[in-house]
Amino acid sequence: MSDKERSDNERSDTAPTEKAPAEQAAETAPPAGGTPAGKAGITAAKAALKDVPPEPGASKPDPILTASGVRRAFGGLVAVDVDHLEVQRGTITALIGPNGAGKTTFFNLLTGFDRPSQGTWEFDGHRANRMRSYQVARAGMVRTFQLTKALTRMSVMDNMLIGAHSQIGERMWAGLFPRLWKRQEAANRERALSLLERFKLIDKRDDYAGELSGGQRKLLEMARALMLEPKMIMLDEPMAGVNPALKQSLLEHIKDLREDGMTVLFVEHDMDMVHEIADWVAVMAAGQLITEGTPDQISADQRVIDAYLGAHHDAAQH
Repeated sequence: MSDKERSDNERSDTAPTEKAPAEQAAETAPPAGGTPAGKAGITAAKAALKDVPPEPGASKPDPILTASGVRRAFGGLVAVDVDHLEVQRGTITALIGPNGAGKTTFFNLLTGFDRPSQGTWEFDGHRANRMRSYQVARAGMVRTFQLTKALTRMSVMDNMLIGAHSQIGERMWAGLFPRLWKRQEAANRERALSLLERFKLIDKRDDYAGELSGGQRKLLEMARALMLEPKMIMLDEPMAGVNPALKQSLLEHIKDLREDGMTVLFVEHDMDMVHEIADWVAVMAAGQLITEGTPDQISADQRVIDAYLGAHHDAAQH
């Protein structure tokens, strides 16, 4: 029997009942608002933010992330110059702005993938601006990327397993004693299977990550981030390159993160998506935070209209 035939037989013996692909699952996703628990989560988020004024740098009742004086300059170009931003715990916050506003650079700074010219920030009460990216992730703040970072020549399952933290078997001395790490490895595998089931990727677990569609890679990256059991997840344009059939599924998954007790901060250009899932919106333009508020408040804010259309847009119409 060839290696390929043996692999196919093993897969057929262990695979669960065949499921519909994610595109079909998206068509049967629950409507916005979801379950009663989901509605409770939305109500709690709105209650926490109801007295917060719609202005840049507004104080929040229980911020999980607080950034002050964060500046990043590339020579004479100032890409980020955020005076103050707080992200309320247990909410979904959108970070929006026109192209070149500095949103992704700001993400890179907060998560340790870039170093600021100046500024400080705290995550969950701990100073984080001196942390490296892996330390930020271990502290409970993880991120995904606009261009997915799946390891294409590894299986979907292996991509999930490398996302688990504090793996005893990775230590040279512990590797010699299987009884020290086998139980943890089994628990990690069980968690990975549970997440793949949740994200409708269970039937892809033995496939190479490089064989997944763009939308499925987004799902894989989000599922892998959850292997760390984070307190906060940061999503950089989660809908970029995703076909319409998967968008609703991704929206529901993001809302589920809040119901699981996580805080979500995401970069997005699609205002329909922002209105559907965001509890709060922060707006950047030319590297600065120009305003904050609810989606309805932001949509009616002249500063936001000017940032997207240009301050002289109305004058040009006359």
